[in-house]
Amino acid sequence: MSFRAIPVIAALVAVLAGPAAAQWTPAAPLPDLRTEVSVTGDGQRLFLAGGYGVSGDQLAAPRAVYAYDPGADAWERLTDLPQGLNHTALVHLDGALFVIGGQVETSSDPVATVWIYDIAGDRWREGPPLAHPRGAHAATLHAGRIHVIGGVGPNGNIAAHEIYDPASNQWTAAADMPTPRDHHAVVSVGDRIVVLAGRDQQTTRMQVNEIYDPATDRWQAGADLPTGRSGVAGVALDGYVYLIGGEGFNPATTFAEVERYDPVADTWQTMPPLGIARHGLGAAVIDGRIHVVSGGPEAGFTFGNAQEVLVP
Repeated sequence: MSFRAIPVIAALVAVLAGPAAAQWTPAAPLPDLRTEVSVTGDGQRLFLAGGYGVSGDQLAAPRAVYAYDPGADAWERLTDLPQGLNHTALVHLDGALFVIGGQVETSSDPVATVWIYDIAGDRWREGPPLAHPRGAHAATLHAGRIHVIGGVGPNGNIAAHEIYDPASNQWTAAADMPTPRDHHAVVSVGDRIVVLAGRDQQTTRMQVNEIYDPATDRWQAGADLPTGRSGVAGVALDGYVYLIGGEGFNPATTFAEVERYDPVADTWQTMPPLGIARHGLGAAVIDGRIHVVSGGPEAGFTFGNAQEVLVP
């Protein structure tokens, strides 16, 4: 297995496209070089866990968990994950971080494990497991509950959709996603959940857009992505969904594309591209700004630590 660690590029050039005021600017890089990370935010800080890294000349699954304070432009290391995981999902709920599923250490073996970190208490505990082990899935918080959708199970792609309710401390099944896939984005926006991009056994450049209505437990199709890709990050801001970066093979490439979806109009708009094309990145919104962290600048096992911030 070959891989390359690629450090942050200090100078990022803002490219104006879409709204004239929008631009990407650099912020403090992640202390580690990683890819396939999981990122979430609590509105004030950004949190990052999981992924692949390097230890010497060996592939690793770092257990270090970080919090980023945009006011100080600085990272703080929190208590390590009890287990090394790659391709996991991270959600903030009620003062805790939920690290959901993933693949164990540097393997592709999916797990159903849920680790919960009490931020104020600075301690980890094991939560109720998923019904379906999975990695390379995606999750989002919607109306106080966590939705986990898709990914790769023990026998390939799954469409399974599970919902965690903190009141009952249980997972329940919801309607399966119509298109089984992995390396996609799951974003809560308004009263819907939007699932974008991804890959399966046929393609690494899916243009699929599927929208879930929690009130009816039903799915519908949305307008296809302008740029099919996988290994993406997605966030919601001001009623829009931003789909960021990604990867594709045949040929192998990474994407700097940032595209914005309006779920009301069912239309797409091109936004300023990232200064550094990458996949396996993470994103979160803090104080009206989109923070994008880490990810591989080249397809496959490459690693980075760059952070870029968009003020739309």
